[in-house]
Amino acid sequence: MNSSAQHPYDQLTPDRVLDAIESQGYLSDARIMALNSYENRVYQVGIEESLRIIAKFYRPQRWTKEQILEEHEFSLELHDMEFPIVPPLKNEQGETLHEFEGFQFALFERKGGYPPELDNFDHLLTLGRCMGRLHQLGSAKPFEHRPAINLQRYGKDNVEWLLENDFIPTPLLPAYETLSRDILNKLENIEKQYQPKAIRVHGDAHCGNILWRDDNAHFVDFDDTCMAPAIQDLWMFLSGDRANQTAQLSELLEGYNEFYDFSPIELNLIEYFRTLRLMNYSGWLAKRWQDPAFPMAFPWFNTERYWSEHILELREQMAALDEPPLTIMP
Repeated sequence: MNSSAQHPYDQLTPDRVLDAIESQGYLSDARIMALNSYENRVYQVGIEESLRIIAKFYRPQRWTKEQILEEHEFSLELHDMEFPIVPPLKNEQGETLHEFEGFQFALFERKGGYPPELDNFDHLLTLGRCMGRLHQLGSAKPFEHRPAINLQRYGKDNVEWLLENDFIPTPLLPAYETLSRDILNKLENIEKQYQPKAIRVHGDAHCGNILWRDDNAHFVDFDDTCMAPAIQDLWMFLSGDRANQTAQLSELLEGYNEFYDFSPIELNLIEYFRTLRLMNYSGWLAKRWQDPAFPMAFPWFNTERYWSEHILELREQMAALDEPPLTIMP
């Protein structure tokens, strides 16, 4: 599924990156370093007689201008309430989203840090408090333009796209078609049974998007902020066996409930969202396979071994969907 056609990011040369940043009044010292980002292109850039900044160039045609501005508005609302976030920088006109030669981009202050330790209960307590504060604000009003994480977008659309574009190897096709259909049916039943309130959430709150510094968590990259139940921003902090996850959940919710009331019914959706993320990940890689950065970064993808292991993961998730939900420790 590779293509020799030129990709839009091929036009994003170092000179164009520097010109775009200088169009916003910064004087670069020409030091530029690409950071570990694939969906967008992100660079650390040196500035004359000042601190380095981060430039994020949005993937063309992924988000509309209105959707990106909603992301920025949410980030700035959080920053205004002193939530530990790295918000987009404003220019002299108060704008956070800029355009240069066909690319939309935003600039951010550079912050250092390391991922939180999810086996450290003090870190989990702090993360719970942060998420409670984030969801308290996130519940105040809905997004008007940002999408939702749901079965159609993350599950059905990805399965349909993979099948229509012949990504599944022929020997594995019957197993994938049967299994994906059964999982989608099960997820649909769960979605009908449990319908908790959708609020504005981070959407992709894994450890790579959290910087631990000054004894606190600093959140970055709200690129996937969306409408979803609160559990979407909590389940990725859980790992290990059932006993470990129960203890981790208890610590998270102790901090979380200080700021926002968690609805226990959402515990029934942990494996639902875990399954959707698994299905969306394969679809995401496949849809981006013509971007030259993806075959280089994910050389193991789109092999028969990969799809065989993916089917095995889906079977494990099918079983997990039948397990009773985690409980909250008293």
